[in-house]
Amino acid sequence: MQLAGQVALVTGGSRGIGRAVALAFAREGADIGFCHLNDDEKAVETAAEIAALGRRVVQRSCDVADIAAGRDFAGWVAEQLGTVDVLFNNAGSNIRKPFELMTEADFDAILDTHLKGMFFMAQNVYPAMVARGRGCIINVASQLGIKGGPDITPYCSAKAGIAGFTRALAWEAAPKGIRVNAIAPGPIDTDLVRRNSPEWRRAFEARLPAGRFGTPEEMAATVLLLAGPQGGFYVGATLSPNGGDVMY
Repeated sequence: MQLAGQVALVTGGSRGIGRAVALAFAREGADIGFCHLNDDEKAVETAAEIAALGRRVVQRSCDVADIAAGRDFAGWVAEQLGTVDVLFNNAGSNIRKPFELMTEADFDAILDTHLKGMFFMAQNVYPAMVARGRGCIINVASQLGIKGGPDITPYCSAKAGIAGFTRALAWEAAPKGIRVNAIAPGPIDTDLVRRNSPEWRRAFEARLPAGRFGTPEEMAATVLLLAGPQGGFYVGATLSPNGGDVMY
Protein backbone atom coordinates (compact mmCIF):
# COMPACT_ATOMS: atom_id res chain seq x y z
CA MET A 1 0.00 0.00 0.00
CA GLN A 2 1.31 3.41 -1.04
CA LEU A 3 0.81 5.13 2.34
CA ALA A 4 1.36 2.22 4.72
CA GLY A 5 2.29 3.39 8.19
CA GLN A 6 1.72 7.06 7.44
CA VAL A 7 -0.56 9.59 9.13
CA ALA A 8 -2.71 11.87 6.98
CA LEU A 9 -4.49 15.02 8.14
CA VAL A 10 -7.50 16.01 6.03
CA THR A 11 -9.41 19.25 6.49
CA GLY A 12 -13.05 19.27 5.42
CA GLY A 13 -13.03 15.49 5.55
CA SER A 14 -16.62 14.59 6.39
CA ARG A 15 -18.05 14.80 2.88
CA GLY A 16 -17.31 15.51 -0.78
CA ILE A 17 -13.72 15.54 -2.00
CA GLY A 18 -12.31 15.49 1.53
CA ARG A 19 -14.22 12.36 2.42
CA ALA A 20 -13.20 10.62 -0.82
CA VAL A 21 -9.55 11.48 -0.22
CA ALA A 22 -9.65 10.36 3.42
CA LEU A 23 -11.07 7.00 2.36
CA ALA A 24 -8.56 6.67 -0.47
CA PHE A 25 -5.68 7.39 1.91
CA ALA A 26 -7.05 4.82 4.37
CA ARG A 27 -7.29 2.18 1.65
CA GLU A 28 -3.63 2.84 0.92
CA GLY A 29 -2.65 2.22 4.53
CA ALA A 30 -2.73 5.65 6.20
CA ASP A 31 -4.25 6.48 9.56
CA ILE A 32 -6.55 9.49 9.28
CA GLY A 33 -7.23 12.58 11.32
CA PHE A 34 -9.86 14.82 9.79
CA CYS A 35 -11.84 17.88 10.71
CA HIS A 36 -15.19 19.25 9.65
CA LEU A 37 -17.32 22.23 10.60
CA ASN A 38 -20.30 21.18 12.72
CA ASP A 39 -21.01 18.19 10.49
CA ASP A 40 -21.06 15.57 13.23
CA GLU A 41 -23.44 13.08 11.64
CA LYS A 42 -21.53 12.81 8.37
CA ALA A 43 -18.22 12.86 10.24
CA VAL A 44 -19.23 9.85 12.33
CA GLU A 45 -20.27 7.99 9.17
CA THR A 46 -16.99 8.77 7.43
CA ALA A 47 -14.95 7.79 10.49
CA ALA A 48 -16.80 4.47 10.69
CA GLU A 49 -15.98 3.74 7.04
CA ILE A 50 -12.31 4.48 7.66
CA ALA A 51 -12.25 2.30 10.77
CA ALA A 52 -13.88 -0.52 8.80
CA LEU A 53 -10.81 -0.46 6.55
CA GLY A 54 -8.69 -1.30 9.58
CA ARG A 55 -7.18 2.13 10.03
CA ARG A 56 -7.00 4.39 13.07
CA VAL A 57 -9.13 7.51 12.74
CA VAL A 58 -9.87 10.60 14.81
CA GLN A 59 -12.12 13.49 13.91
CA ARG A 60 -13.60 16.64 15.38
CA SER A 61 -15.15 19.95 14.38
CA CYS A 62 -12.70 22.74 13.65
CA ASP A 63 -13.04 26.06 11.84
CA VAL A 64 -9.75 26.34 9.95
CA ALA A 65 -10.31 30.10 9.65
CA ASP A 66 -9.67 30.22 13.42
CA ILE A 67 -5.89 29.95 13.42
CA ALA A 68 -5.61 28.97 17.09
CA ALA A 69 -8.28 26.27 16.67
CA GLY A 70 -6.48 24.90 13.63
CA ARG A 71 -3.21 24.76 15.55
CA ASP A 72 -4.91 22.90 18.40
CA PHE A 73 -6.50 20.46 15.97
CA ALA A 74 -3.23 19.67 14.18
CA GLY A 75 -1.47 19.16 17.52
CA TRP A 76 -4.25 16.90 18.72
CA VAL A 77 -4.04 14.73 15.59
CA ALA A 78 -0.28 14.35 16.11
CA GLU A 79 -0.83 13.41 19.76
CA GLN A 80 -3.48 10.83 18.87
CA LEU A 81 -1.93 9.26 15.76
CA GLY A 82 1.69 10.41 15.47
CA THR A 83 3.53 12.93 13.35
CA VAL A 84 1.61 13.97 10.23
CA ASP A 85 3.16 12.70 6.99
CA VAL A 86 0.53 14.00 4.55
CA LEU A 87 -1.63 17.12 4.79
CA PHE A 88 -4.61 17.45 2.47
CA ASN A 89 -5.64 21.10 2.81
CA ASN A 90 -9.22 20.94 1.57
CA ALA A 91 -11.65 22.88 3.79
CA GLY A 92 -13.62 25.52 1.92
CA SER A 93 -16.81 27.49 1.53
CA ASN A 94 -18.33 29.92 -0.94
CA ILE A 95 -20.58 32.99 -1.11
CA ARG A 96 -22.33 33.94 -4.37
CA LYS A 97 -23.04 37.63 -4.89
CA PRO A 98 -22.34 40.22 -7.57
CA PHE A 99 -19.00 41.95 -7.04
CA GLU A 100 -20.54 45.27 -6.02
CA LEU A 101 -22.58 43.60 -3.26
CA MET A 102 -19.67 41.73 -1.67
CA THR A 103 -18.94 43.05 1.81
CA GLU A 104 -15.72 43.09 3.77
CA ALA A 105 -17.18 40.33 5.95
CA ASP A 106 -17.90 38.21 2.86
CA PHE A 107 -14.38 38.73 1.56
CA ASP A 108 -12.78 37.93 4.90
CA ALA A 109 -14.88 34.81 5.41
CA ILE A 110 -13.76 33.31 2.10
CA LEU A 111 -10.11 34.38 2.23
CA ASP A 112 -9.78 33.34 5.88
CA THR A 113 -11.09 29.84 5.24
CA HIS A 114 -9.35 29.15 1.96
CA LEU A 115 -6.08 31.03 1.83
CA LYS A 116 -5.26 31.96 5.42
CA GLY A 117 -6.61 28.71 6.85
CA MET A 118 -4.58 26.64 4.40
CA PHE A 119 -1.44 28.72 4.95
CA PHE A 120 -1.44 28.24 8.70
CA MET A 121 -2.57 24.60 8.65
CA ALA A 122 0.48 23.90 6.49
CA GLN A 123 2.59 25.83 8.97
CA ASN A 124 1.21 23.65 11.78
CA VAL A 125 2.62 20.42 10.31
CA TYR A 126 5.68 21.85 8.54
CA PRO A 127 8.27 21.92 11.38
CA ALA A 128 7.86 18.21 12.14
CA MET A 129 8.18 17.40 8.45
CA VAL A 130 11.37 19.47 8.25
CA ALA A 131 12.76 17.69 11.31
CA ARG A 132 12.24 14.31 9.65
CA GLY A 133 13.28 15.43 6.18
CA ARG A 134 10.09 14.25 4.50
CA GLY A 135 6.43 15.08 4.09
CA CYS A 136 3.72 15.94 1.61
CA ILE A 137 1.34 18.92 1.52
CA ILE A 138 -1.47 19.04 -1.03
CA ASN A 139 -3.65 22.15 -1.26
CA VAL A 140 -7.03 22.43 -2.96
CA ALA A 141 -7.23 25.28 -5.45
CA SER A 142 -9.89 25.38 -8.20
CA GLN A 143 -10.26 25.75 -11.92
CA LEU A 144 -12.07 28.97 -11.02
CA GLY A 145 -8.77 30.34 -9.78
CA ILE A 146 -7.53 29.84 -13.35
CA LYS A 147 -10.51 30.99 -15.43
CA GLY A 148 -12.52 33.11 -12.98
CA GLY A 149 -16.29 33.26 -12.81
CA PRO A 150 -19.16 35.65 -12.07
CA ASP A 151 -20.52 36.36 -8.59
CA ILE A 152 -17.63 34.61 -6.80
CA THR A 153 -14.78 37.12 -6.91
CA PRO A 154 -13.42 36.40 -3.38
CA TYR A 155 -13.52 32.64 -4.05
CA CYS A 156 -11.64 32.97 -7.35
CA SER A 157 -9.13 35.30 -5.71
CA ALA A 158 -8.50 32.88 -2.87
CA LYS A 159 -8.11 29.90 -5.19
CA ALA A 160 -5.64 31.75 -7.40
CA GLY A 161 -3.76 32.70 -4.25
CA ILE A 162 -3.59 29.06 -3.17
CA ALA A 163 -1.84 28.12 -6.41
CA GLY A 164 0.67 30.92 -5.80
CA PHE A 165 1.14 29.88 -2.18
CA THR A 166 1.76 26.30 -3.31
CA ARG A 167 4.51 27.34 -5.72
CA ALA A 168 6.15 29.68 -3.20
CA LEU A 169 6.19 27.11 -0.40
CA ALA A 170 7.48 24.42 -2.77
CA TRP A 171 10.64 26.47 -3.35
CA GLU A 172 11.38 26.43 0.38
CA ALA A 173 10.13 22.94 1.14
CA ALA A 174 11.58 20.82 -1.67
CA PRO A 175 15.20 21.10 -0.53
CA LYS A 176 14.01 19.89 2.88
CA GLY A 177 12.43 16.74 1.42
CA ILE A 178 8.85 18.04 1.53
CA ARG A 179 6.69 17.95 -1.58
CA VAL A 180 4.10 20.72 -1.92
CA ASN A 181 1.53 20.57 -4.71
CA ALA A 182 -2.09 21.44 -5.39
CA ILE A 183 -5.12 20.23 -7.27
CA ALA A 184 -7.52 22.58 -9.05
CA PRO A 185 -10.73 20.58 -9.45
CA GLY A 186 -13.29 21.52 -12.04
CA PRO A 187 -17.03 21.22 -11.40
CA ILE A 188 -17.46 18.21 -9.12
CA ASP A 189 -20.68 16.52 -8.05
CA THR A 190 -20.63 17.63 -4.42
CA ASP A 191 -23.06 19.39 -2.09
CA LEU A 192 -21.77 22.80 -3.22
CA VAL A 193 -22.73 22.03 -6.82
CA ARG A 194 -26.07 20.44 -5.87
CA ARG A 195 -27.14 23.66 -4.16
CA ASN A 196 -27.57 25.19 -7.61
CA SER A 197 -30.81 24.73 -9.52
CA PRO A 198 -31.34 21.66 -11.74
CA GLU A 199 -31.52 24.02 -14.73
CA TRP A 200 -28.14 25.52 -13.89
CA ARG A 201 -26.58 22.08 -13.48
CA ARG A 202 -27.97 20.79 -16.78
CA ALA A 203 -26.75 23.89 -18.65
CA PHE A 204 -23.30 23.64 -17.08
CA GLU A 205 -22.96 19.95 -17.91
CA ALA A 206 -24.09 20.55 -21.49
CA ARG A 207 -21.23 22.96 -22.19
CA LEU A 208 -18.51 20.87 -20.54
CA PRO A 209 -16.39 18.97 -23.07
CA ALA A 210 -16.58 15.93 -20.77
CA GLY A 211 -20.38 16.21 -20.77
CA ARG A 212 -20.70 15.66 -17.03
CA PHE A 213 -19.51 16.76 -13.62
CA GLY A 214 -16.52 15.00 -12.09
CA THR A 215 -16.74 12.79 -9.03
CA PRO A 216 -14.96 13.15 -5.69
CA GLU A 217 -13.37 9.75 -6.31
CA GLU A 218 -11.77 11.05 -9.52
CA MET A 219 -10.25 13.90 -7.54
CA ALA A 220 -9.00 11.43 -4.94
CA ALA A 221 -7.14 9.53 -7.66
CA THR A 222 -5.21 12.69 -8.55
CA VAL A 223 -4.47 13.40 -4.89
CA LEU A 224 -3.16 9.86 -4.43
CA LEU A 225 -0.78 10.37 -7.32
CA LEU A 226 0.63 13.45 -5.60
CA ALA A 227 0.76 11.82 -2.17
CA GLY A 228 2.28 8.51 -3.22
CA PRO A 229 5.76 7.49 -4.34
CA GLN A 230 4.90 7.86 -8.03
CA GLY A 231 4.31 11.58 -7.49
CA GLY A 232 7.86 12.25 -6.39
CA PHE A 233 8.75 14.53 -9.31
CA TYR A 234 5.80 16.88 -8.84
CA VAL A 235 7.05 20.04 -7.12
CA GLY A 236 4.90 23.16 -6.86
CA ALA A 237 2.50 21.78 -9.45
CA THR A 238 -1.22 22.43 -9.69
CA LEU A 239 -2.98 19.53 -11.40
CA SER A 240 -6.43 20.40 -12.73
CA PRO A 241 -8.86 17.56 -13.45
CA ASN A 242 -11.67 19.76 -14.75
CA GLY A 243 -13.50 18.02 -17.60
CA GLY A 244 -12.23 20.60 -20.07
CA ASP A 245 -13.79 23.56 -18.27
CA VAL A 246 -10.61 25.65 -18.47
CA MET A 247 -10.55 25.38 -22.27
CA TYR A 248 -13.19 28.10 -22.52
